[in-house]
Amino acid sequence: MTAMQETDPKQFIGDFFTDFTDEVVHGEGDPGPAMDRFYTPDIVQYADGIRLDYEKLLAHIKPVRKNLVEGRFEVHEAVADGERLAARFTIHAQMRKGSAIATEVHFFGRFTPDGRLAEARQLTRALPDLKKAGSDD
Repeated sequence: MTAMQETDPKQFIGDFFTDFTDEVVHGEGDPGPAMDRFYTPDIVQYADGIRLDYEKLLAHIKPVRKNLVEGRFEVHEAVADGERLAARFTIHAQMRKGSAIATEVHFFGRFTPDGRLAEARQLTRALPDLKKAGSDD
């Protein structure tokens, strides 16, 4: 994993979540060792006010593994200052039952020097399905 200080913040956060998804969500067997490469043992993440620690994040992987077919991260902007990074990105996900979802994420995080996530706060919102809303896109 690349340390945050060694790359552009947009590239770092995009690679972080893409690599995490590839290794942990799409991986085989126990996700714990791969998760250890991306998160510190004392990780605390708040997503829309819900507190997730390491064990809760690890438990979240099982249903995601079962339901996610494909996902990609579109990073719109990111800035870093020392160990802290703020970013706005969209998660595009294709689910096993055929639905496609998009979620906008406003992310504020702190990373260790080796590139693991130690703390995060995220605000998210589901983006409307443009095809259902009548768009030709």
